[in-house]
Amino acid sequence: MPAPAPVVEIACDESGFSGTNLLDPVSPVIAHAGVDLTEPEAAALLATLRSRFNHRRTAEHKAHLLLRPGQDDAVEWFLGELEGRSSVHVVDKRDHLASRVLDLLSGAPSYLDGTRLGRDHGVSAAVLRGRDDVLAAFVAMTRLKHRRRPDPGAVDRFLAAVPAQVPELVALTRADVVGVLDRLLDGDPAVPPPLEPLVPALAETALRWSDGRRSVAVVHDEQSALTPQRTALLAAALAAAVAPAPPPLLGVRQVDSRDDPRVQVADLLAGWARATAMSVA
Repeated sequence: MPAPAPVVEIACDESGFSGTNLLDPVSPVIAHAGVDLTEPEAAALLATLRSRFNHRRTAEHKAHLLLRPGQDDAVEWFLGELEGRSSVHVVDKRDHLASRVLDLLSGAPSYLDGTRLGRDHGVSAAVLRGRDDVLAAFVAMTRLKHRRRPDPGAVDRFLAAVPAQVPELVALTRADVVGVLDRLLDGDPAVPPPLEPLVPALAETALRWSDGRRSVAVVHDEQSALTPQRTALLAAALAAAVAPAPPPLLGVRQVDSRDDPRVQVADLLAGWARATAMSVA
């Protein structure tokens, strides 16, 4: 019998999560960070930030402390300490939405959607990315919380906005769209949540640390988007896609970030990465 694959525990947090408000211009990206540190290593790193760079002592170290003016030395030191021990995955929310329109409505939705193992929609996604009307109509149509049935008016507005340059969508009927939305409302486990970029971001972090040779156990700051069902379905989809390589994601354990210095370090890194991505956008 072959030996079990090695397992690495990665602590994660995000910056820029905005729920279903994916078109908020103030928060155009979400950054998901993972760190491969022990708790004592992370605690020592935070202690050095407090003592060496005059970061005040609080119950939780937050990213804004690194982003204050005059923190260049602190940032350089912090990133140097994490070299080879960290990862960041940045998601442009408009790109996410454009691809999710196509993933959800043209073909079979999958928990691989939005990851390196999913479909590449190429030109069609690029067209949709530039169409605020289509993206806004899609968000309104798929925001189904507290609803029993899809909103017919929202479906009609989305269909009316579909551009002719996207052949995958032009033949859609109301019945086609309502059928997919009904699956979402019924909790069909095969259909991933289209407005949750944190789910594919988690997948990318697991794939990065797994690297086809080991499995990843994730410790994550508490996030309502990462329900046990979703993370289990994501783990199963990733395992099936890469077999016979080790399953990339073993599971997700959510913690209060105040109780885990590794997650606080991941939060600092995610906040810095998000601010950097926004500054160069």
